[in-house]
Amino acid sequence: MDIKEIQSLIKFVAKSGASEVKLETDDIKITIRTGASGSGHETTYVQQLPVAQAPVAPVVPAEVPANQTPPAPPSEENSKYITIKSPIIGTFYRKPAPDKPLFVEVGDTINKGDVLCVIEAMKLFNDIESEVSGKIVKILAEDSSPVEFDQPLFLVDPS
Repeated sequence: MDIKEIQSLIKFVAKSGASEVKLETDDIKITIRTGASGSGHETTYVQQLPVAQAPVAPVVPAEVPANQTPPAPPSEENSKYITIKSPIIGTFYRKPAPDKPLFVEVGDTINKGDVLCVIEAMKLFNDIESEVSGKIVKILAEDSSPVEFDQPLFLVDPS
């Protein structure tokens, strides 16, 4: 069940006048309660139920023929770059406001202290400043997407 289906269910329950509706499937459990006095207040609880996982078979590395070398891990090509990571959990924004230009784009030269993005956490907008000078090589997070603590956001070439 996706978020649009949940929102449609909430609207339907609110219009129907029911005070409480419970829905349970194999992987999700939803309880929707509406105010009995017609106050329009709704409470929705969405609970993800644990799913039994099948045992995982051990991974056996494939053999590499003697005349070939194994492929290099992708992280080695990025080892010369500095990764700027999220210092907090929140929503990542590349612009200070919807009608404003982006803070930085790939190819931009940045200096220490330049604002690279904003992360919204608990209705507070936190400027994320660069701790290094260099050139933006890659932007690793999508605009308006949730980010975790220590999640890579930018790759910077310090040279």
